[in-house]
Amino acid sequence: MTLTEQMTQLARDAKAASRALAQLATAEKNACLLAMADAIAKNSDAIKAANAIDMEAGRATGLSSAMLDRLNLDDKRVAAMADGLREVAALPDPVGRILDERTRPNGLRLQKIATPIGVVVIIYESRPNVTADAASLCFKTGNATILRGGKEALNSNTVIAETMVAAGRAALGDRFPEHAIQVVPTTNRDAIPALLSLTQYVDLCMPRGGESLIRAVAECSKVPVIKHYKGVCHIFVHADADLAMAENIVMNAKVQRPAVCNAAETLLVDKAVAAKFLPSIAAKLIEKNVELRADDATRALLQSPVKAATDSDFFTEYNDYILNVRVVDGVKAAIDHVSHYGSAHSDSIVTRDEAAARQFLAEVDSAAVYWNASTRFTDGGEFGMGAEIGISTDKIGARGPMGLDELCTYKWLGFGSGQVRD
Repeated sequence: MTLTEQMTQLARDAKAASRALAQLATAEKNACLLAMADAIAKNSDAIKAANAIDMEAGRATGLSSAMLDRLNLDDKRVAAMADGLREVAALPDPVGRILDERTRPNGLRLQKIATPIGVVVIIYESRPNVTADAASLCFKTGNATILRGGKEALNSNTVIAETMVAAGRAALGDRFPEHAIQVVPTTNRDAIPALLSLTQYVDLCMPRGGESLIRAVAECSKVPVIKHYKGVCHIFVHADADLAMAENIVMNAKVQRPAVCNAAETLLVDKAVAAKFLPSIAAKLIEKNVELRADDATRALLQSPVKAATDSDFFTEYNDYILNVRVVDGVKAAIDHVSHYGSAHSDSIVTRDEAAARQFLAEVDSAAVYWNASTRFTDGGEFGMGAEIGISTDKIGARGPMGLDELCTYKWLGFGSGQVRD
């Protein structure tokens, strides 16, 4: 079987599964999800063993420490996958929800109802927990999912998906669609354009990963793609900030998990507090092995030598222990910087000045904008959505963390009594 034939079969099977999934009752879907959660917890050792093979290969091929962290599955992360499935099971099912209802003068009654999208392809790098997150959200919303993880996580992804499918089949018997959750079985890069050319079977693609991956997917795909190219997130410390609070927020946003898309990449500091704030926060960041890349005004205020930031640095998503720093003159200058260099992902202002905060919230055009909070909250779980399918910085359709509602489309139902149009 050629690669094209293999991908066509995969997609055709997924389309058939999506039709069967759409007929499942909420109780049936929830029973499967709970069984899957229990199976993942029970099979923790097998999942970690597969992950250990991936980790060893990743170290051998020179994956960065940040990427190895994304790849690693320990007891806590396996348990979090199981908990995520249980959370999704507990969430309201959006399928069938009435979004709009109206009756026309001729008596024709119309309903706009939420429906599954159909077949969703998820393309992602490193993080094998995405396999469970994405599959559970798609399953809950009646969508068949085809998962294409990075080659570095193939063993982990395969075991996780097999565990979920086996549990679903045990819970639901023949009612469980055989191909509801599938992993692309090859690491051949040509599989992606082959799969994303199948517009008769595939309804949507969602890539998760670095900018180069997402751009490559968007450029080759013939099916709609929901995306965010990168997460160049900012923390702006305003002149009227509580500086102790600002320190906590900056440290959390940068060093808690620097390899994720909602981690801060640039710190902007109002010149009115720069002399007081920058030496203290710089010392704390350097203590955590964060490399600073700063403008001239920042470097002049610091005792330790700091690398000069280039213009291109301010456009960069590092996903690592690197942080740009710039002194700006007031909230308007901060907004202008974010508008020019940002990626419309997540940005935050730290201030006690409500007027300044409201201006920042109104004028920063990002998917998530915060006042006195870390950018690390841009996450489906933190937003109460359960496990997220991804984050979108698009303006048409879904934006920000994507949960169950964002995995639905809609259709109109018309209830008549013989009406015909004049």
